[in-house]
Amino acid sequence: MLIVQKYGGTSVGNCERIQNVATRVAESKKAGHSLIVVVSAMSGETDKLLGYTKFFSKLPNEREMDMVLSAGERITSALLAIALEELGYKAISLSGRGAGMITDSSHTKARIQMIDTLRLNELLAKDYIIVVAGFQGVTSKGEVTTLGRGGSDLSAVALAGALEADLCEIYTDVDGVYTTDPRIEPKAKKIDKISYDEMLELASMGAKVLLNRSVEMAKKLNVNLVTRNSFNHNEGTLITKEELIMEHPIVSGIALDKNQARVSICNVEDRPGIAAEIFGKLSEANINVDMIVQTIGRDGKTDLDFTIPEVELENTKRVLKSFEDNVESIDYDSEIAKVSIVGVGMKSHSGVAAKAFQGLAEDNINIMMISTSEIKISMIIKLKYSELAIRTLHSIYELEK
Repeated sequence: MLIVQKYGGTSVGNCERIQNVATRVAESKKAGHSLIVVVSAMSGETDKLLGYTKFFSKLPNEREMDMVLSAGERITSALLAIALEELGYKAISLSGRGAGMITDSSHTKARIQMIDTLRLNELLAKDYIIVVAGFQGVTSKGEVTTLGRGGSDLSAVALAGALEADLCEIYTDVDGVYTTDPRIEPKAKKIDKISYDEMLELASMGAKVLLNRSVEMAKKLNVNLVTRNSFNHNEGTLITKEELIMEHPIVSGIALDKNQARVSICNVEDRPGIAAEIFGKLSEANINVDMIVQTIGRDGKTDLDFTIPEVELENTKRVLKSFEDNVESIDYDSEIAKVSIVGVGMKSHSGVAAKAFQGLAEDNINIMMISTSEIKISMIIKLKYSELAIRTLHSIYELEK
């Protein structure tokens, strides 16, 4: 089997942990697998390097930032290669450039365009363990780029797809994907298998095990993805095609996003184009609008409610200032949370939403906004009730079983 393994910052946080990773990689090699290992920078290293750039400039040149930030992963990859050689294995470290990772020219947030696999295949044929510095690549003109948040996961998935690897293992400091956050609900269970679409919904709703970009790429490239704990040998969670999962629970997981704010615009003029004007202005300011609810018009007026990331609240207030004279009021509320129920089983079962609404009502939790898709129900509630809501919904759908 050809396996791509990726180890995150906590897994390679110091020399002892890199040694632990080397031992783990050696076990996989002993089992007869061909291996490409993608590594992040040691935990805290990227922030430290970023701090160095900020010492000289509040707004450092992004090209130069990429040159600095990409160093962290190169250091880890070389150290791991040295550790593997000391254990008696043929190992070689490669930068993003060396691994053939070609990106566009968007410094600090580049997108992968292609991977030239010629050198990788040559090294695999010679039985090398290839250790690749994640999070980075080069443009077609040879300029170093970085891939942004979650970039090392993205590197691993892209390599697995390009090489048609049998498996891509993402090693972190958690055992896998859980039915909900175990810190909120201790009865949360690890999910053995989950579909790409369910994982995408959970990731976008606040589950932090994997970022959307990596799951989207895994789905696009048909990569079997496993997220596992680098500090034990538990099985982890397989993220794969829906049709490869034999039995789907009605609900797979409950996600919580506390970083939301609600905007309520009262008595907007109810005419064609008004929504386009408001949301057009927000789009121009790169503000991501999530849930939108518009009431039925009355007396030529309507109410418009929507949610945004909480970090965009001040920016949103600035953008909407130009509308204040034409509406009755604009209210902002950051004391909210989004609770989401996710599961492909919803496609074939009725009453899933009603069950949630009834359970929250019994706990006297008011639902302020509702949004649905084929496999997801999202609700906006008061922040102070969010963790109670998670525990209630987890119990209602018997996810602890």
